[in-house]
Amino acid sequence: MENRKRIMAKENHEKKEIALLFICLGNICRSPAAHAIMQRDVDEAGLSDRFFIDSAGIGPWHVGDLPDRRMRQHGAQRGLDISHIARQFNAKTDFRTFDRIVVMDEDNYRAIASKASSEADREKIIRMSDYLLDHPAAHSVPDPYYGDGSDFELALDLIEEGCRHLLAAIIKEEKRIKKEDGLAVD
Repeated sequence: MENRKRIMAKENHEKKEIALLFICLGNICRSPAAHAIMQRDVDEAGLSDRFFIDSAGIGPWHVGDLPDRRMRQHGAQRGLDISHIARQFNAKTDFRTFDRIVVMDEDNYRAIASKASSEADREKIIRMSDYLLDHPAAHSVPDPYYGDGSDFELALDLIEEGCRHLLAAIIKEEKRIKKEDGLAVD
């Protein structure tokens, strides 16, 4: 697996773009929030030209819809524009397009992994919980859909933390690959 990560990082460096896809159940709460948060973090780091970020849902229930109004409201209180139009995950194109597919919980992981046609596809699937370093007991980003405002705030807190650590890990891996390949590290 480490060798595959190295190959993916080298391919990312060569194509100069890292493609991230965030996944949740319906693409109206957690994944569009992660999309908006990661885009903000990438923009603030001056790396917008190096990343392509998107989000999708497991099922078709909300295709074409804006994110849940509560997620948009809570996100707006943090200065986020969570306005992605919901779409459903497409195994045929998304495994080919994206370098990393970030799932919010174990149900999402199983659903996406079941659509993988190869080990290389499966290795692209990562858990947001792996980047919740400040909350090591958190095994997922809980779905706030049936909850109240505090559930949306918790989801946003965890997603912000996960995106911050994921971006740091990607940057660190890219620098390591450049250094190993004798390239200038920026």
